[in-house]
Amino acid sequence: MAGHLTTHVLDISASIPAQGLTIELWRLSSTSDRTHVKTVVTNDDGRVDNPLLADNDMQQGTYELVFHVGDYFKRRNVTSDHPPFLNDVPVRFNVADSDAHYHVPLLVAPGGYSTYRGS
Repeated sequence: MAGHLTTHVLDISASIPAQGLTIELWRLSSTSDRTHVKTVVTNDDGRVDNPLLADNDMQQGTYELVFHVGDYFKRRNVTSDHPPFLNDVPVRFNVADSDAHYHVPLLVAPGGYSTYRGS
């Protein structure tokens, strides 16, 4: 497969994949304008069914994934905080090589999160 972007979300507070979590993908321009690329929802495995970007859609530039973790935890009745400590988690990153695989996972709990460039 040519260059592509993937993600998955793990709920580390329950040691489970974050099923049904909404994720938005945005492309940012040099003027900080944001263009919505797509919105997806994670499957039973905490992943999305298809790459977020692939082939000709995978271009160099700055992107942002917005993980809607507040809604996810609210639906699971995990936190009673209103508003929740974490609501939308933005992860901004750069694609330098449009032929490479970029995997951007999110490990999340109601009080914190971590991300990294996976494989």
